[in-house]
Amino acid sequence: MPFAYYDRLGAGSQRTYRRSDAIRRIEIPDVRPLVELARAIAPILESGDRAGVEKACRALVAAINSRLATPPVLVRVLERRPANSGGELQGLYEPDEVTGGEARISVWMRTAQKVQVVKFRTFLRTLVHEVCHHLDYELYKLAETFHTEGFYARESALVRELLGEALT
Repeated sequence: MPFAYYDRLGAGSQRTYRRSDAIRRIEIPDVRPLVELARAIAPILESGDRAGVEKACRALVAAINSRLATPPVLVRVLERRPANSGGELQGLYEPDEVTGGEARISVWMRTAQKVQVVKFRTFLRTLVHEVCHHLDYELYKLAETFHTEGFYARESALVRELLGEALT
């Protein structure tokens, strides 16, 4: 069932939305080595080492892109989440058309209000969410990236796989 904003989309965007919604899982070859890369982020994140977290996130995302033969994306880990009356920004994906060069993922490692380090699972989910936007464009060749039920299913499945929870 499409989200409420679906009805406000043009015909082309609705087609893209439906294509996105139909994709429920990202098939990553040999995902097992990615589990260790993902888990390596946790202790660095807990220590509050921003540069170390950024390096670990870049390694994970580069490995995902390598396995999927998708173009690289620059990963930035920033300190405190920006916030306004609408809430806190946890992550941001900017395609290369926006950056004028390489696509970019930005994630924040501390909450806006209390400036606390984000819990690992939440942080990983945010990073994977932004990776899913990148894959919508680069792997699935979608003209737009929408938050569909399929998008969230892909995100959840990949997070579980990276945590070693869904491996068979």
